[in-house]
Amino acid sequence: MVILAVVSACLAIVLLGSFIFCLVTRKKAKKWKREIVSQQEPPRIDLASILAATNNFSDSNKLGQGGFGPVFKGMLNDGKEVAVKRLSYCSEQGSEEFTNEVLLIMKLRHKNLVRLLGFCTEREEKLLVYEFMPNSSLDVFLFDPRKRAQLNWTRRLNIISGIARGILYLHEDSQLRIIHRDLKASNVLLDYDMNPKISDFGMARIFTGSEGEANTAKIVGTYGYMAPEYAMEGLYSIKSDVFGFGVLVLEIMTGKRNTGFHRSNRAPSLQAYAWQLWHEGKALELMDPLLIDSCDPDEFLRYIHIGLLCVQENANDRPTMSSAVVMLKNETVTLSQPQRVAFSVGRFTDHYETGSHDSVNGLSISDIGPR
Repeated sequence: MVILAVVSACLAIVLLGSFIFCLVTRKKAKKWKREIVSQQEPPRIDLASILAATNNFSDSNKLGQGGFGPVFKGMLNDGKEVAVKRLSYCSEQGSEEFTNEVLLIMKLRHKNLVRLLGFCTEREEKLLVYEFMPNSSLDVFLFDPRKRAQLNWTRRLNIISGIARGILYLHEDSQLRIIHRDLKASNVLLDYDMNPKISDFGMARIFTGSEGEANTAKIVGTYGYMAPEYAMEGLYSIKSDVFGFGVLVLEIMTGKRNTGFHRSNRAPSLQAYAWQLWHEGKALELMDPLLIDSCDPDEFLRYIHIGLLCVQENANDRPTMSSAVVMLKNETVTLSQPQRVAFSVGRFTDHYETGSHDSVNGLSISDIGPR
């Protein structure tokens, strides 16, 4: 009887202790989960604060116009400078883009990606609040003959390297596998030290599991930066972003804008023109005259070479971003020879004649077949 009583008492103590331990552990787990969620979700900023920060979205505070609405400079109550993206009221796609951008950016942390500070969904407004980039976007410097002089050789290499690292993070190193789908000079912002930060994730898509590519019946992106398989067939993958990166490399090296290139030159695109001169052994003619006194000709040719490899017509012939980063870092890596690039063999179609610099959203295509 005594033994039974002692054993029963011990068992009761053990059960009670286990129950208390589980209860405390569960409470700690819930608290930890709440803290993690609160850290990941960007704070909501009330509309009154944003109106005050941007002077009621005054024209004097306007930084630019994007595909889904204007962007304004603002200053919050704590003195922090911000950029506020205001989505257009009438755009249904804009609402989808807004939700997409918030959900994506809140999970991304990299020094070469623009940081989302908060958002607002009061009344009919949909607003995203970003860190302010004082040097605007890459296209502002790159395609202005006077401002481009500030982009010396070292800065251009740093910008290319930063863009590459940012894309690599999206493709391989973040918690998600993300295809940006709208890489272009105007979506690369520059901080105080001219370091690049990729922005505008409204058209981005998440790949899950072992997915390698996907089809869409609506084309979104910017003419001149779209990979051919995406523009013509609606097929996109990480290699679509590699194509956009290749176009950026060629633009940064030459100082020439790819969009509308065919209007003033005898080639359908910048990449076609670059491949033509490369094939003829005249690639140094591509060099931005502002770089002649500061860059090494062999290094310039190597970057043109890498750019051409990234804009190959067949997606399988393009390197991954991890390979591209290795090529940029290691001069001893042997590069394969680029073949004819996209749209250099008579496949230049009418919908590339627009010369638009803006993102295109919802261009329908038909006869999409599975692969």
